[in-house]
Amino acid sequence: MEQTESVAPAVRSILEAARSRERPQTGPLTVEPRSFSDALERARADGRVPIIAEVKPTSPTSEGHRTDDPATLAREMVAGGASAISVLTEPVHFGGSPEALEAVRAAVDVPVLRKDFILEESQLDAVEADLVLLIARFVDDLEALLTAARDRGFQVLVEVHDENELETALEAGATIIGVNNRDLAKLEVDLETFERVAPDIPDDVTAIAESGISTPVDVRRMREAGADALLVGSAIMDHAGETEGDVRTNTETLTQATPTDD
Repeated sequence: MEQTESVAPAVRSILEAARSRERPQTGPLTVEPRSFSDALERARADGRVPIIAEVKPTSPTSEGHRTDDPATLAREMVAGGASAISVLTEPVHFGGSPEALEAVRAAVDVPVLRKDFILEESQLDAVEADLVLLIARFVDDLEALLTAARDRGFQVLVEVHDENELETALEAGATIIGVNNRDLAKLEVDLETFERVAPDIPDDVTAIAESGISTPVDVRRMREAGADALLVGSAIMDHAGETEGDVRTNTETLTQATPTDD
């Protein structure tokens, strides 16, 4: 059963919307994904911090709503050094859509992550992506849903928040783990979350730090704690100015946050 009793009202509303959203009427997708591991390796070879930059028009925890063209934003992020792009497809609370993801994936040559609240197998078939997000806390049978995603060709990022969820994800066979620094019960962010959970992630599993990463200091902190990559949304979207170039600049600031920076 989905653990929704203790989550914040905003998250509960998102889950209710996800359950009631119309399901795709097509059959299972077949996806030929761009390799996420190769994208991370390219970043490391170039001396860049592997960043998954997120196209996020709005969210319950951010102010304002960006109306920029998603494909244009994604191209600016890639020009700024992003290794992959995350696209919200949740329409009600994040202003996303499958169509936005399609446009982004056609516009860039890096892997594209579909970020949504996927609760059952049929929801996987809404749109082609290179990776999909599954949130361990909200999935009844994580192993079955992970297998269904892989059968379609998706690479799967499994999100956890604590050690128990990490154990569940590893038992289900997850090989890409995202640790969300945002507590879904209170919507508070604490970078110590990744630092606490990361030591239990096996070396052969890709570890991604999610949420609350705003500055080069945060980037270096998460990298030192063992993050192979970082997923960043608000620091790129919300802190950008009126021009798309600022998105590129913000992305560059984070991808160039090497340990030798001041």
